[in-house]
Amino acid sequence: MRKLTSKSSLLTYIVIIIIAFFYSRDSLVTTSVAGSALLFGLPLAMAAMVGILSERTGVVNIGIEGTLLFSAFLGFFIGALSKNLIFGILGALIGGMMMTLLLALLAVNWKMDQIIAGTIINILAAGLTSFFYKQGYALPSILPRWEVPFLSKIPFIGPVFFTHGPLTYIGLILIIALWVGLFHTVWGLRSRAVGEHPSSADSAGVSVVRLRYINLAIAGAFGGLTGAYLTLELVGSFDRGFSAGKGFTALALMIFGRWNPIGALGAAIFFGTAQAVANQLMITGVVNIPQPFINMLPYILTIVVLAISAGKVRPPAAAGAPYEKEKS
Repeated sequence: MRKLTSKSSLLTYIVIIIIAFFYSRDSLVTTSVAGSALLFGLPLAMAAMVGILSERTGVVNIGIEGTLLFSAFLGFFIGALSKNLIFGILGALIGGMMMTLLLALLAVNWKMDQIIAGTIINILAAGLTSFFYKQGYALPSILPRWEVPFLSKIPFIGPVFFTHGPLTYIGLILIIALWVGLFHTVWGLRSRAVGEHPSSADSAGVSVVRLRYINLAIAGAFGGLTGAYLTLELVGSFDRGFSAGKGFTALALMIFGRWNPIGALGAAIFFGTAQAVANQLMITGVVNIPQPFINMLPYILTIVVLAISAGKVRPPAAAGAPYEKEKS
């Protein structure tokens, strides 16, 4: 936990330095960059929660990309057809849970190789969304932004943190709640035990299969909420390949965050800040730096950070290994 705290603190310092640099030049630009960092980083953080919940229980989940894609697809078209965004959110939640429960069936019950199972999820989601995709549909609106009374008027902090749509607030609250649940509740203790030593947890009376199903269903709900956030609050549209690699980026952030919700959130905000700075550089124009290189900056930084930290992290011991109940 101490190493996680130091890494999160380092990312925090880097983000503060970047923000301070822009603030010294233009406070309005700084506010815009910081607000964009949250918008870019939050869906990645929420997607990382899908992986954390799965792997903390012992199931490797590389199907996050497919989960996001399918839930975004279902949320958008249900919202567009029903003209009701609440139905769209519910559809996205159902879509996300469908994908992760299918993963549970493949990996937990049928004991399929979990990497292959996740790949199937990604291919299935890409195929279904491409086959059923239709042009010409539009949402009646997108989820409105809520200005929190009094707090939204605080200089800098107000516009950055307290002028967002409902799913932004819900997502941040749920990430903190997941951290509390994983490390400060009986459910979290059992989940981590199943991910580290499933046979010992089974001997203590914990149903490994049931808990993995429960946690994968919760993970799917996080994925569904992410899909709803992207289509119903952030963008307001859908197209083929809509998730655009966010699931794979979330996997990298999950690893850098050491399978800890707060660590993954910090890594996601760091990536979001890099993306926001890159966008601002493209808007203002930078001499002698090609635009494609600026577009690559967030991903280059993520690869560098992951390369530095990947050799020093240890995943849950039972992640990726099908559980075979010992016969008495």
